[in-house]
This record gives sequence, structure tokens and C-alpha cells, in this order.
Amino acid sequence: MGIIKQLPDLLISQIAAGEVVERPASVLKELLENSLDAGATRIDVQLEEGGVRLIRVTDDGGGMVPDDLPLALARHATSKIASLDDLERVASYGFRGEALASIASVARATVSSRHPSQQHAWRLRSDADSVEPAALAGGTVIEVADLYFNTPARRKFLKTEATEYAHCDEVLRRMALARPDVTFSISHNGSMKRRLASADFHRRAREIIGDDFFPQARPLDESAGPLRLSGLAALPAYSRAGRDEQYFFVNGRFVRDKLLSHAARQAWADILHGARHPAYVLFLELDPAGVDVNVHPAKTEVRFRDAQGIHRFIFHALQRTLATPLAAAGGQATTSRTFVPTAYATARQTGLGVSEPATRAYMDFVAAGFGNVPAGGENHVGAPAPRPDEGTEAGGPLLGYAIAQLHGIYILAQNAAGLILVDMHAAHERILYEKLKTGLDAGPPATQALLVPLVLSASPTELAAVDEHADTLLALGFEMAAAGPRELAVRRLPALLAGGNVNELVRNLLRDLAEHPASRVVETRRNELLATMACHGAVRAHRSLGLMEMNALLRQMEATERADQCNHGRPTWVQLSMTELDRLFMRGR
Repeated sequence: MGIIKQLPDLLISQIAAGEVVERPASVLKELLENSLDAGATRIDVQLEEGGVRLIRVTDDGGGMVPDDLPLALARHATSKIASLDDLERVASYGFRGEALASIASVARATVSSRHPSQQHAWRLRSDADSVEPAALAGGTVIEVADLYFNTPARRKFLKTEATEYAHCDEVLRRMALARPDVTFSISHNGSMKRRLASADFHRRAREIIGDDFFPQARPLDESAGPLRLSGLAALPAYSRAGRDEQYFFVNGRFVRDKLLSHAARQAWADILHGARHPAYVLFLELDPAGVDVNVHPAKTEVRFRDAQGIHRFIFHALQRTLATPLAAAGGQATTSRTFVPTAYATARQTGLGVSEPATRAYMDFVAAGFGNVPAGGENHVGAPAPRPDEGTEAGGPLLGYAIAQLHGIYILAQNAAGLILVDMHAAHERILYEKLKTGLDAGPPATQALLVPLVLSASPTELAAVDEHADTLLALGFEMAAAGPRELAVRRLPALLAGGNVNELVRNLLRDLAEHPASRVVETRRNELLATMACHGAVRAHRSLGLMEMNALLRQMEATERADQCNHGRPTWVQLSMTELDRLFMRGR
């Protein structure tokens, strides 16, 4: 007798359910995707006990004829694909033909549906052999009751009712972000929790994420050949402790992808504190043939044909948006520009052209590049002096013109909209940082020789680091050497940092070289090192500046990339409008 046996269909479906039906939210996701694939414009969700007792999804989609109902609950039966070519270019949410069968194997499922060609609706229960007449005006209703009633061990892994509901609500939020044209509602234990009317993307995103996100969110809509990245990216002022507000969609499908997450993280790395996480709602659109969505039964993982090209495109698109100088951004975190993601889940674009990957298109995109920091006459805070004929007329510079300095820390300026407050150290730090990066990219930085070498006390470890890494120090613009058994002489340093705290700057630099390989300091830790250098070189707090110097700093901020925040992710300036000022003093009441 053989020992290999054919598994029964029910057991096969229950095994598949282990991957597809992780919790009630997994069931809800599959049902919502089916409704959207059916062309629904309204979807209502009813939950009981976090979805464990009941999940009911009602839609106004196209509905099904009676003969399709048994196939809807059968394994590997689908209307989405019919060939391998369809699978390689799939543009619908569902396509595997196993979700409803898996769900029906671990719960009591009922499907009621009415196709426009039918005089009335029909119903099929998962424990019945035939369909029966039902009352339904149109569309489809799917009920999933008593989840895991026949696999009690799986039920023990579920969390509290409140937790399971929260996961279901998050699934609906993601679907609602991807499809703002569809009306959604969700109720729990008879209480309406969320109702989202059909709207444009910006209104839908505001409803889902909240009002606090929008003042700090910059819109983006960048294209390179067959690739398009659109959505909203929040500035560091709205950074989060976790990844709870990171929504990435590929052709309308919410995904968790390490490649995409890494590209986004790299784009924020230069402006965000390491312990914080960015917030964004991003839509990547590309030819369906360029992405494989058949990676995991849950369909939240994808694989890209041109992974390297996708990573570079996303990184540069986000970096360009976040780095836009204030003058070019118009000073607004969000603008009136709106967009509608064209992909959703049913978009089809022209062929990707596998022999000509997206790389060539995004290289042209990157070649457009980032503007260099403008050159010009500079005073000792490192910014070009303003024109003598500049006034405070309406429509003037974005950050206006300086009127005073507060406690040697803040610059007060007046612009057409009201009052500007600038943290002068944070602002100058960002300006120096961007200049240092630009200078180092172009070659060895401009240096300044000290007429009298600066002699510092040094430990044996620091002296050893100077001797061992002399070439690295020269590449960064520093010339120094031992001046005695416990002394170090600094003879040359980067010109931009000549007025900074050289003592502390040198010690931090030598500590980095002592703790990490020189190549790693220059390559992987370069930006951290330059940020430290900029921090110590920036104008210090409690230093008195004249109006010319303050105005010069404002003009340079307007021309500097990422000038909204310092190197540590703190904001460099805030605007108080006349309306806000009037409210403080109750004017007009």
C-alpha cells in the first residue's frame, strides 16, 4: 500500500485559509476587493464582535447570475483571468480564485446576488447544495458568520474584539484611500463608526488621516516614462513614532514592500531624526506587466521586474519634492494643485518594453536634477546680501523682510501674509549643510588657512586618529597634526566653518574616525558628519545680527533645498497670518 494520499477538498481549502484568512480583517479585505472588482460605487460593511461573529458586505456592483454562485465559492474559479498572459498583466484586485473558498471552509458563508438580467436575487449558503430565491434590489451581499467555528485552535490566536475591529477599520481606510470615488460605510455591533461619501482624493485623505497631516504635506506628481508617483508626502514636522501613517499603493493596490519602504526611508533620511518615521500617501503607477502581484496569497507583497529602476525613481521623486526650495514651493506645505490617481486597480497602460526598462526614462528624470545653491556676494553668515531697493510691499519675498531679533535666537520678519518667526541657528545650519554637501560632491571643499594655528589639547586616541586618517581629513577640508604629546594643531579647515566652534567640531570628527572605518565615515556616514559640521559652524544662539545679516539669511533660506527644517528634523520657520494675529487680540469681535 502507498503512503501518499490525496487530500480532501475541504482540508485543502482549510490549509489555504491559513494564508488567506489570518483574522477578520483578512476576510474583509478579500470581500472589499471583490466588490470593487464588480464595479461597486457604494459599499456598506457591518461587523459584529470585531468581525468574528459576523462580517456582512453589501455593494451595488454588477451582481451574479444563479449559475455563477456555486462557482463563487469553488476553489480556483475566477472571472478575472483565463490565461498566463492575463496573470502576468493582471490589473484587478482579485485573480487567484481561492479567497471565498478558503473563507467558506472556516466560516458559515452566504452569498446573495442579483444580476440586472434576473427578475429577482438568488442566494447560496456554503453548507447547501443549490441556490434559492432571495430578496435583493441589486448588487451583492456576502455574509461571513462564526469565523473559525470549525477550527477552534485558530480562533484562540485572535485578539480582543476592539483590536480585531481596529484591524478591520484599517483595511477599510486603505481601500477608501485607493478609491475616493466609492462611498464606504462601516458599523460595529449596530453602531455606525465611519461613513465616507464619494469625494476627490484630497477630501478623502483628509477624512482618513486627519487635519493635522495636511498643513505639513506636500503634493507630488512625478512621471518618468511608464512610471508615475503621485500623492502626499509629509515634512519632518509631522513625523511619527511608528509607521501607522504610511500608505503605499501600486496600481491602486495597498502593498507592504521592502523595496518601496527603503526608497522612501532613504528620501527622508537627510531631514528626519533616526528614531522618527515619515508619513505619506503614495501611488505608484506602472504597466501591470512590470510588477508581479502573484507573490503571496494575501496579495500585499509584490515583485518588480526593474527593481533598481523603481527604487531610484521613487527615491529621486520624493527627494526632489521634499528638497524643493521655499521660493519654488511657494511657501506652502500643501498647494491648491490636486490630482486623481489614474491607476486604481483597473488601469492598463501601454507596454513596458522589457528590452528598454524604466531605467532610461528615470535617468532623464534625475538628470533634471536639483538646483545648486545660488552663488553671489556673501557676508559672514554665508548668504548673499539683499538688494538695497527691496521693500516690504505685498507680493515680496516669501519670508519677507526682517524687522527685529528676539533674545538673540529668533528673527522676526514681515511678509505679505503676516508675521514670520525664524530659528536663526536652525536655518543657518540647514544652509551650511546643503552647501557642504554640494561642495563635497563637486570636489574637495574650499578651505581657509589659519594665520595662527589653533592648538587644542588632545588625548592619545585623538592624536592617533589624526595620524591614521590624515588623507580622509584632508578630503574633508581639515589639515591638522600633532603639536606635542598632548596637543593638536589645526592649520586649515573648510571655509564655511571658519567661524564655528572648531574645538567641538574637531573632537566629534576625530571620535567618528576612531569608532568607524574611514571609508564608512566618508561614504555611509558622510551626511551625518556634514550635519555635525554644519551644526557647529552655524551662527550660534544669542548672537546679535543686523538687519542686513538677517535679511541675507532669509534670502538664502528661500533658495536652499529642504530649508523648512534643520538637519535634525526641527522646523526652521513658522508663519502667523494676520487672521491668526487678529484672533489672538480678538480684533473684529
